[in-house]
Amino acid sequence: MTTGPLAAVNEPDPYGPARRRMVEDQLRGRGVRHPRVLEAMAKVPRHLFVDPAFIPRAYGDHALPTAEGQTISQPYIVARMLELAEIEPPDRVLEIGTGSGYQTALLAHLAERVFSVERVPSLLRASQQCLESLGIRNVALRHGDGTLGWQEFAPYDRVLVTAAAPRVPDALRDQLGERGVLVIPVGGAESQRLEVWRRRPGDRWERRQHGECRFVPLVGRDAWRDGRETTE
Repeated sequence: MTTGPLAAVNEPDPYGPARRRMVEDQLRGRGVRHPRVLEAMAKVPRHLFVDPAFIPRAYGDHALPTAEGQTISQPYIVARMLELAEIEPPDRVLEIGTGSGYQTALLAHLAERVFSVERVPSLLRASQQCLESLGIRNVALRHGDGTLGWQEFAPYDRVLVTAAAPRVPDALRDQLGERGVLVIPVGGAESQRLEVWRRRPGDRWERRQHGECRFVPLVGRDAWRDGRETTE
């Protein structure tokens, strides 16, 4: 039985040409080169993860609003984060912020197992239904505070955070395995930089910044609460 998203898009798809143009123009045209990331972006049906009113714009070069004041990120930003994470087929990935479930589906194509945490119950239910409809079985979803990670299944090979934090939450670094990679937007409420943290032997860390970005705030005990940074 197929456990990833590939089987769900084998039937004729009227949005296939738009998805291929997205990959060529927005991703490959801007320097995204990782073949498995490009393959995943070409196969996962983004239009199924957006509000029906926005389906005609699903493959455009922009973010789109979703329920509860959240967004589905611009395709290029999603692809860039996936490429920076350097996900390999055997990897176990922790995703903070399931949101629409679109990046979750892409991760399911790239990794062996995906664990995703979402704080908004209605978003979690909708994304679960969409993932199940696509036949994706290698994803575990949980309602909770993403800044605390998901300790039960740690350590993880990769951690991806889909919302902006004022700093890297301690729990997410603690739950990253040896030589693991964490990708997260860090900064203020209006603008952030995409950061990549690599765990090195001896609990040393390497951090690199990869340009400006803009995400909704990461809300939780170790990030933002009601627009304010928490200090607890």
